[in-house]
Amino acid sequence: MARPTPQEIPALRETARRLRKLDIQMLATAGSGHPGGSLSAADLVTALYFRALNHDPADPQWPGRDRFVLSKGHAVPIVYAALAVAGYFPESQLATLRQLGSPLQGHPDRRRCPGIEACTGSLGQGLSIGVGMALAARWQGAAFRTYVLLSDGETNEGQTWEAAAFAGFHHLDHLTAILDYNKFQLDGAVADVLSMEPMLEKWRAFGWEVRELDGHDMTQIVEALAWATTITTHPTMLIAHTVKGKGVSFMESNNYFHGVAPTAEEAAWALKELDGHGPPPAEFLATVRRGAK
Repeated sequence: MARPTPQEIPALRETARRLRKLDIQMLATAGSGHPGGSLSAADLVTALYFRALNHDPADPQWPGRDRFVLSKGHAVPIVYAALAVAGYFPESQLATLRQLGSPLQGHPDRRRCPGIEACTGSLGQGLSIGVGMALAARWQGAAFRTYVLLSDGETNEGQTWEAAAFAGFHHLDHLTAILDYNKFQLDGAVADVLSMEPMLEKWRAFGWEVRELDGHDMTQIVEALAWATTITTHPTMLIAHTVKGKGVSFMESNNYFHGVAPTAEEAAWALKELDGHGPPPAEFLATVRRGAK
């Protein structure tokens, strides 16, 4: 993967901002969904779809495409936003999120939505799906890479580690997992529910090459994804430290917005902030709904 040009990183940052705005608009229109984990993954998803992945929106089933599995399926609105901007379907379709009959359901449906590779949302299963894809590529002699985006909460699931052990043992070097390490899950802080630290050492012990990074620093993300393609002996894990709700100050590390869509007023202030107008006024912030830290 070539080094990014001086123009690419700012362009990717702007795309990530655009995806965040679309995400907020979708969730507010639907009246339900998961803003926190969608926003934390926005920069990672942007770097994948607009820099790293080899894919073709005009031919979603092209055999040579790289595969991307969103294991944290509840965060799929940010992926829908990326697919629309990339050209898989019109942006106007984003307004149908979670509507009956829409291909854009609350969790990804590969049978109905172009660009989606796997039906996910039952947490802990996505890495196993990615392992299967990577193993199939080896058996077929295919060159495509497989990427899996995991949540930190789902590392509590035993199946994640079964898949990790299998991939490490079989040296699936065309497999890259990315951990959206935003430190929260449904019931609260990961450290309080079931800490999985030391995270880096665990993945190394399972036979993976591991790199830690700031999951909101686009330069670090691009460089880490490029590094992963140079590893030819082991699967790779990118531990991306992120902030839940990133980009909207009153959603950041506010676990209330794990699975609650913004109200019309909250969405309006979020969009203003994403447009660079600064944080909302104190009188609004005093009304913001908050979850346990």
